[in-house]
Amino acid sequence: MEMKDGPVENGICSSESIHGGTDVWSSKESATASADHLVVMVHGILGSVTDWRFAAEQFVRILPDKVIVHRSERNASMLTLDGVDVMGERLAEEVIEVIKQKPEVRKISFVSHSVGGLVARYAIGRLYRPPRRENEDDPSANTCEENSRGTIYGLEAMNFITVATPHLGSRGNKQVPFLFGVPVFEKAATSVIHLIFRRTGRHLFLTDDDEGNPPLLRRMIEDCGELHFMSALCTFTRRVIYSNVGYDHIVGWRTSSIRRNSELPKWEDMVNEKYPHIVFEEHCKACDAEQCEPSSMEDDGLDKLEEELLMGLSRVSWEKVDVSFHACRQRFAAHSVIQVKDYVAHRKVQMSYSI
Repeated sequence: MEMKDGPVENGICSSESIHGGTDVWSSKESATASADHLVVMVHGILGSVTDWRFAAEQFVRILPDKVIVHRSERNASMLTLDGVDVMGERLAEEVIEVIKQKPEVRKISFVSHSVGGLVARYAIGRLYRPPRRENEDDPSANTCEENSRGTIYGLEAMNFITVATPHLGSRGNKQVPFLFGVPVFEKAATSVIHLIFRRTGRHLFLTDDDEGNPPLLRRMIEDCGELHFMSALCTFTRRVIYSNVGYDHIVGWRTSSIRRNSELPKWEDMVNEKYPHIVFEEHCKACDAEQCEPSSMEDDGLDKLEEELLMGLSRVSWEKVDVSFHACRQRFAAHSVIQVKDYVAHRKVQMSYSI
């Protein structure tokens, strides 16, 4: 696999790629020749290509002969306010160009932070290619069976990972923790959020109604015309969610973990000696239509639309990893800390748990 020359640092090469994005790979020629797994990293709102720099280098350092990492930059800074759909289309175009430049790549994964997780979900809906079937009228075409999976633009879909992503939107009670769960504040935010975060704000607070259609996040729990949102999610071998249980003032625990209030685990007594900041893990199996029965929404703090989002996303399996930085000095910046943007942040978190 040919790579353009770039600066080498600690065995890691990097170079500017499509639309200002950055490719990261091992400097060892033998490792580069065998790497066939493209990992696309997507930043959050008002973010940039530098946000995933440390994590990208760690991926390559640990798996030098397996992965090539692309840090997306097509939706940098103020472009993240243009809407989840517009950003998703840009990301899809960027990924296509990257794939075309790397013909030996056979597998693909996505790792996304915050709103980037929604953008990635939209993009894979555009990139999805259905499996070839002898019988196109086969009613099992919508199942998630192993032998019925499609591809992501011809590549085998491996891991779809989101970090502190508001999958259920941001308008519900305590979904944006810095509003303190006060209904008056939350209602006011719904009315003015578009003045700050423009079209993306409307998508997050589920107030968009383009051409009389349901909110975009509602449409993204189904296949919609040429956008195969759920089929694309199904095709990944693993779907993993990382969520902050507290101190994330931007994205609430419930929306990032796709749970109802009654489903939030008791984590305080959990101990993970290897990874102290991981306080709970569970594997949630996919639910069919009969199993995904709506709960009492008043008890769970969800409105009808949020409940529909939760039920729709529960039709695929998820590995859920709950994280807490309660013992860390940087805990009040948990939304950023969970992304581990640089080595300094990484060391500070480690030291907090070793004291």
